Amino acid sequence: MRAVRVDDNMAVTINKVGVIGSGQMGNGIAHVAALAGLDVVLNDVSSDRLKSAMATINGHLSRQVAKKGITEDARKQALDRITTSETLDGLADCDLVIETAVEKEEVKRKIFHDVCAVLKPEAIVATNSSSISITRLAASTDRPEKFIGIHFMNPVPAMELVELIRGIATDDETFDTAKEFVTRVGKQIAVSEDFPAFIVNRILLPMINEAIYTLYEGVGNVEAIDAAMKLGAHHPMGPLELADFIGLDTCLSIMQVLHEGLADSKYRPCPLLVKYVEAGWLGRKSQRGFYDYRGDKPVPTR
Repeated sequence: MRAVRVDDNMAVTINKVGVIGSGQMGNGIAHVAALAGLDVVLNDVSSDRLKSAMATINGHLSRQVAKKGITEDARKQALDRITTSETLDGLADCDLVIETAVEKEEVKRKIFHDVCAVLKPEAIVATNSSSISITRLAASTDRPEKFIGIHFMNPVPAMELVELIRGIATDDETFDTAKEFVTRVGKQIAVSEDFPAFIVNRILLPMINEAIYTLYEGVGNVEAIDAAMKLGAHHPMGPLELADFIGLDTCLSIMQVLHEGLADSKYRPCPLLVKYVEAGWLGRKSQRGFYDYRGDKPVPTR
């Protein structure tokens, strides 16, 4: 029996979701989809990563139980809905597959080429890309009309927004189905045109890049810059703290997409950002970025 049905408005109902990549974004999407009652297949090449992802999901669900946001039964049922797979073959019967790999176009294009070979013809393919052209990514698939950008914010369980981005070939049925899916997992939708970095990162990343320039030029140190924006603009996190949270490699990739895609010097990545990435100081995930996280308390590195 097919796992999809077509309702009166011709939008496909999603019952089983595949998530490619079990990192912070991937396990977050699996978390909210399973909690919304969807069956989920979480895919990664490493069994250790998958075990770590499931532990993370369980930890986040348990915190929701402790805060009385969900019941203990809901936590157990959500975990039971998630299965893991180290091969793309495990995604064969999914109705929707969302890719959450590193923000590098060549990596994503290979994933889409490979996964389309195992998916059923009616399956929708989506990317969680935060900056790369949906139209170009769709061209690496056998179903550009069934391809769409579904960009969740980080951390997925806590953030309310999802950007939906159509490629030039995305059909109405795919767009309507994606909207229904996003609503079902409890998120609000912002529709963006297919321009470099879409809406959120088109605005957010240049601000972060400018904060790094402010540090690079000696206008203020890390603590002063972050305090200025938290206390002077009521931002919940300072821009350098936020850059560490996002990952400095991801920040650099998005700025490069903006710089190359829009051909405007105002999007030139700050040389200090490039230097940190070259040093492997990527933020929280590597324990060093604009702050050093190896001790009991984060310490500014400049």
